[in-house]
Amino acid sequence: MQITKVHEFAKAIIMEAGERIRSSFSEKWKIETKADANDLVTNIDRETELFFIEKITAFDPSHKILGEEGMGEKIDSLDGVVWIIDPIDGTMNFIRQHRNFAISIGVYINGVGKLGYIYDVMRDQLYFAEEGQGAFMNEIPLKPLEAISLDKAIIGLNATWVTPNKKIEHLPMIELVRTVRGTRSYGSAALEIVSVACGRMDAYISMRLSPWDVAGGVVIANEVGAIASNLKNEPINLLKQDTFIVANPTIHSEIINHYIQLKYDNK
Repeated sequence: MQITKVHEFAKAIIMEAGERIRSSFSEKWKIETKADANDLVTNIDRETELFFIEKITAFDPSHKILGEEGMGEKIDSLDGVVWIIDPIDGTMNFIRQHRNFAISIGVYINGVGKLGYIYDVMRDQLYFAEEGQGAFMNEIPLKPLEAISLDKAIIGLNATWVTPNKKIEHLPMIELVRTVRGTRSYGSAALEIVSVACGRMDAYISMRLSPWDVAGGVVIANEVGAIASNLKNEPINLLKQDTFIVANPTIHSEIINHYIQLKYDNK
């Protein structure tokens, strides 16, 4: 497979999909809920995923596709070429704010992330990376991450982390929040991951993310030196939901070892 050819194709269809999404704001959307009342999906999510599937299948029918809305194949292995797609990451933001959402795509070959894309649709900013070739935002190279101490770090997490809950001990997280310089929560895993890759934040933590939430962003983050894992410091499994952290390498282990106390076995 010619990576350069795939890369140029991916960028072209992502930009086309972004234009289709922006044009949809003049339409009346159909909004539904999934298993959780706050987990929303629109007809634009599904139409965008179908657009990618049709384009990719026409490009190379041997490529497999794992999409959030389930319109691709049922994937039980990462053998071969696999596209992992979130057509709109941050659907709540898409619906309510009309901003702060992104297209997220990762292209993996036999389980190795080769290409990653995060497109901030409303800001027209395309973050992308090819394994071993660095990361970029609209063709501008992203700089390798510089060392930072935890007390000067900005981390991404939401308020659930510091309230009593069934998944994680909240008191150590309160200590973490008091230790760092600041916290942020944007409502889009993809945009939070690239915020770490750009150095706007220094870590992003989530209790549960799916493969399509992280597949593209992890490729980008790795190219600037960030470390991504689950909260047990194990490699990311792109075939299931899991806990997640991506962080500047100088604080990744410190956060996990000193502040993360899971109450359950995520496996």
